[in-house]
Amino acid sequence: MSNIPLCPYGSHRVLDPVGALPQAARKLDNHMPMQRNEMRIAVETLNVDSASFTQIKEACGGDEGKMKQMILDIVAERGKMQNPVTGSGGMLLGTVSEVGPDFPGDAKPGDRVATLVSLSLTPLSIRTIRAIHMDRDQVDVEATAILFETGIWARIPDDMDRKVALAALDVAGAAAQVHGMVKPGDSVLILGASGKSGVLCSVQAKRDAGSQGNVIALCYDPQEMEELRSLGVCDHIIRADARKPLEVYRQVLAANGGRKVDLSINVINVPDTEMATILPVRDGGIIYFFSMATSFSKAALGAEGVASDATMIIGNGYTKGHADFTLDLLRSSPELYQLFKKRYGGED
Repeated sequence: MSNIPLCPYGSHRVLDPVGALPQAARKLDNHMPMQRNEMRIAVETLNVDSASFTQIKEACGGDEGKMKQMILDIVAERGKMQNPVTGSGGMLLGTVSEVGPDFPGDAKPGDRVATLVSLSLTPLSIRTIRAIHMDRDQVDVEATAILFETGIWARIPDDMDRKVALAALDVAGAAAQVHGMVKPGDSVLILGASGKSGVLCSVQAKRDAGSQGNVIALCYDPQEMEELRSLGVCDHIIRADARKPLEVYRQVLAANGGRKVDLSINVINVPDTEMATILPVRDGGIIYFFSMATSFSKAALGAEGVASDATMIIGNGYTKGHADFTLDLLRSSPELYQLFKKRYGGED
């Protein structure tokens, strides 16, 4: 191991621009020897951020070969899996291969782990892409990744399918943060409620809002709508295009007795849904953007333009204890776990 000055946040691996932090950097060194404050992981699967995966799939016309090459090109150019269009990454599943003496915690070689920090700041080198799973935003690879000493991670639990755990941990912050926002009796709008983070948020929101609350789910995919309906946690499920804010506004008010909602949660993976999230929320309410497809300038200026006095919150993928919270949410709802297993599971 070299004696170069080490940074707990990983800036010692930044090649361009020097002095930046890894997430903001244009290029990371993904090849130099592992350092004392790092952990090396043999990567099996990348769980690509939904906004990023959708953008890549659309740019490649759904062609798997082109998608593989685009992912390889991004990692070769940047030393990390950070989509240059969305700026987002995802997270990974793998096995610890080496732990530096100054890396904190109790990780040891052979541990099956998922990283809880973004691929947009994780040095990554891909040898080959074995498969792309179009229906669950996952990419099976043979690769090596580096985790810095400040990078959080979780062991894959023995009591659940590893890819189910990976999918849930990818969005672990969502339901944990919703738990801190929803109060008994609240009316809650969830845009993108039938997706991965959406179903977790729907289950948690209903638990917190209770029988007197009103959880309104906005979906687009008819099949996913029916899967969400089977969970029995939403008081109303509406189908609308979230890029059409007035259409959403009218349907939400109709589902909430003519009143605006207390809280709206955006977990949609496509752009231009900011105003559909803002318009239906009462003054003094909360608007929570968890989607990486969000334009925060559009949200800020749009809220100003319609004189919205709601509080807007940027979703943070990290909340203390969020990994255990989300895995326990899956454990506590057999129906939710089975839905995740149907969509994202499989030991292939």
